[in-house]
Amino acid sequence: MVGQIVVEKVGKTFGGRPGSPAFTAITGLSCEIAENEFVCLLGPSGCGKSTLLGFIAGHDRPSSGRVTFNGRDIRGPGPERGMVFQQYALFPWYTVKKNVSLGLEAKRLSKSRIDETTERVLKAVNLWEHRDRFPRELSGGMKQRAAIARTLAIEPEVILMDEPFGALDEQTRERLQDELLSIWQGNRRTVVFVTHSVEESVVLADRILVMGRGGRIVSDMANPVPRPRDRLSNGFIDFERQVQLKLREAEQSGASVHRG
Repeated sequence: MVGQIVVEKVGKTFGGRPGSPAFTAITGLSCEIAENEFVCLLGPSGCGKSTLLGFIAGHDRPSSGRVTFNGRDIRGPGPERGMVFQQYALFPWYTVKKNVSLGLEAKRLSKSRIDETTERVLKAVNLWEHRDRFPRELSGGMKQRAAIARTLAIEPEVILMDEPFGALDEQTRERLQDELLSIWQGNRRTVVFVTHSVEESVVLADRILVMGRGGRIVSDMANPVPRPRDRLSNGFIDFERQVQLKLREAEQSGASVHRG
């Protein structure tokens, strides 16, 4: 079966002009992501995770190869692909409710439909009672929940997340991981989630694509831990150890490609 998202022999080189040496971020990368699958891109900083996510989002284009969505080349951003960033990107002069409803207003939906959808997604992320607050009045975790709600509101087929919980404390991060999984399981979407945390990838993913130096996928690992996942269970800890070993191998070699 052909994946919903297909990445074929993608490469990306930056620079190369006089005074600017060329830098290769990704080399010959190929992968497929199925519809409704939750996939984590795991790897150290600088391995090309966010670059690959940017290709899928349509914010950037590869130097070689192609990326397709439902069989069509991705040539730019589209409403079928929603993005959640680490830095929230909320408009500070709008309330939480207004920030979430902006995308719906751009689609020129009826006021009743906008109100209904905004209420539903804010309740899903436990922010309905804070709907009239401004971003400056929210904690970091609440801001990220508002950003997630804004993406959910436009009902994309794919949700792309670039280390959305990376700047949060451990307790808040775990709570938001659980909330994200609850939303995903209740209303399935394809999710591509960038992280540098092994534990986070094991908590969230159906599959973990471990990336190493040179922007290569060095291991494609199906997650055998049943949901809901207990972070303290033997199965969780054992698979977390396996992923950690693959990540270490990737950091040391950065070349060989294998499936785990």
